[in-house]
Amino acid sequence: MNWYLQNGKESDVVISSRVRLSRNIQGIPFTTKCSKEDLKEVYEKLKEITPLIGYNLKFISMSDIDDLTKKSLVEKHVISPDFARTKIPYTAIIINEEENICIMVNEEDHIKLQVFTSGVDLDNLLSLAIEIDEKIENLVKYSYHQKYGYLTACPTNVGTGMKISALVHIPGLETTGNLRKMLNVVNNLGINVRGIYGEGTKAEGDIYQISNNQTLGITEKDISKNLNLIIQKIIEQERLTRKYLSKNSIKLEDKIYREYGILTNARRLSEKETLELLSNIKLGTDLGIIKELTDKKVLELMLYTKPGNLQKREGKELSVIDQEILRCEVIKQIVKED
Repeated sequence: MNWYLQNGKESDVVISSRVRLSRNIQGIPFTTKCSKEDLKEVYEKLKEITPLIGYNLKFISMSDIDDLTKKSLVEKHVISPDFARTKIPYTAIIINEEENICIMVNEEDHIKLQVFTSGVDLDNLLSLAIEIDEKIENLVKYSYHQKYGYLTACPTNVGTGMKISALVHIPGLETTGNLRKMLNVVNNLGINVRGIYGEGTKAEGDIYQISNNQTLGITEKDISKNLNLIIQKIIEQERLTRKYLSKNSIKLEDKIYREYGILTNARRLSEKETLELLSNIKLGTDLGIIKELTDKKVLELMLYTKPGNLQKREGKELSVIDQEILRCEVIKQIVKED
């Protein structure tokens, strides 16, 4: 089963985690300054070494991926929205069947190595990312400076070139009005807080992406340790607010079941409204209020009601109105499944 349909450690609050490493090949300009020939050289080098990296990785040109599949990969957080839209030639992904490893070729940097897991498991994720990175570094020479570390197209990634992020679901902090206070504290600790698809996107369904913003003058293990401490604090605060909300259980149960009723009986639902409903329904499932759903079904609902994966499931592109109608049919199917 793919990682994004599994529950992991602390998955009541942390939906998923990612470690991303930005790397460039020595002697070739960054993609922002690359010629078409440079881009092709990067593309061909990485295509050639893919079988040697292991992990059952496959090299797939972005030109061979249809727009609907690109959209579905963005919704799974496997590729960035900008990469899905790019018109740059010689772009590709190197990906395994489980999709927990995905390398973007010629995105902002020559190599964007990403590993994913459900829930939070930063130590194992970091170990996997470093293991793959070392295999690639034995096959191609990276741009590296003795003083500054790995050189990247964006100055904020220079050093380790590493970004660790977690998608957190924090409806309790939102409902109790403590979210802004928590976000201010996190920002002051040198952590970025962004929307559901990262930089330049908005939070939806009480889901936020948190990540480190320091990559220079700090080790990979320290970045992981610092972010892990902050994640654990967010988990602790979110659970406290949920405990507080549960004291008025009838009010909370009424709200959640009303939204569950809308979700399972509506004839048309927009993506935004569905995500808002699912936020409280996930909360209700995690708290044991909703008995009709499992954690796996909630994850399926969160994925297959998004436009790209909804249409991919149907096998064709649909108008917005047809998507809204189909979304309700898919919700009923998933809820009724054994």
